[in-house]
Amino acid sequence: MSHVVRDAAGSAGERDVDSALLTVGVEEEFLLVDPATGAAAEAVEAVLPEVPPDLRGQVQHEFQTSQIEIGSPPGLSLDALSHSLGMLRSGLSEAAERAGYRMLAVGTGPAGPADDQSPRIVDNPRFHRMIERYGTVSPGPGYNGMHVHVGIPGPDIGVEVLNHLRPWLPVLHAATANSPFYNGRDTGYASWRSVLWNRWPPVGPTPWLESHAHYLTLVDELIDSGMLLDSGMLYWYARLSAHLPTVEIRIGDVCLTIDDAILVAALIRGLVAAALEDIEAGRPALPIDHHLLVAAHWRAAHDGLEGLACDLFDGGTHPAWQLIRRLFERVGPHLERHGDLETVSYLLGRLHTHGTGAARQRSVFNRTGEMSQVIDYLAVQTRG
Repeated sequence: MSHVVRDAAGSAGERDVDSALLTVGVEEEFLLVDPATGAAAEAVEAVLPEVPPDLRGQVQHEFQTSQIEIGSPPGLSLDALSHSLGMLRSGLSEAAERAGYRMLAVGTGPAGPADDQSPRIVDNPRFHRMIERYGTVSPGPGYNGMHVHVGIPGPDIGVEVLNHLRPWLPVLHAATANSPFYNGRDTGYASWRSVLWNRWPPVGPTPWLESHAHYLTLVDELIDSGMLLDSGMLYWYARLSAHLPTVEIRIGDVCLTIDDAILVAALIRGLVAAALEDIEAGRPALPIDHHLLVAAHWRAAHDGLEGLACDLFDGGTHPAWQLIRRLFERVGPHLERHGDLETVSYLLGRLHTHGTGAARQRSVFNRTGEMSQVIDYLAVQTRG
């Protein structure tokens, strides 16, 4: 299925993007847990046979046996995306329950196992090679993220889009924060998954890219260095998809709710559309120093939206919601063109009222003092 509505001229028409509508698709990773303890459970092989046949083509293993992943079909409509995620989340939640487990949309395991208890890896030759290469960088239960794919006209312009996205991704990183607890304790971070995920050598901000050829050369050199096994391990926060005509944004924790996921996906599509407009108009991307990007993403993981954020345009530090509002203004015309403006405005208001997934988890724990209540809350919110 084509991921962008465009002229059939192919690469020669890459820059004819002014009126294009962009498709969006979402991948989500979930944690499978023991219903009695809330601890990560090696359950994926028990859950997969319980998945309804009509959903199985959109469900797969992830790296660890305590994880399961879904992928929505690409499309233009947020309503269709919401329906797809709803069917998948509810179908998998019910499948997990039939197998004797629960499924949680959470970035890290709120309860156990201990750091020194190595999780079981799915029996896949590539995954075994990853363990052999990288050792114990991934000692705890699954780190569950969300990947958003947005259709682009081609890889050459896609690389330019990646440059334009770089200063905006930290505030979206903050908006997805959904992992404050790990192994039964509050980590002090809104997204502890981000800290753990950064143990993997390929993870980090996308570098400044001169061209698609430069992108491909970098990937080849990283593979030659041994840091990457293959191009699929390019865990930059934004990259060109290795198998789809999309840019893939990989910054976020899996969102707690379907509404949160729809909001983030719509904002990312709006940013890609805004980048394409800038490229068409000859407006250059803002080059940002790599270390400032790292700092901004660290702050996003630490504070979420409930604290401060690094403004990569003026060099200052401001309340994170100030940057979210600026992002909304930036993408507003493109939200309107895609028919998303009213939905995003409503969902952004809900996020402002209720807070990120991390803030909501902490609210439950502060009110009850029981991690089991957090687990129950996560299970209900995951299902939608």
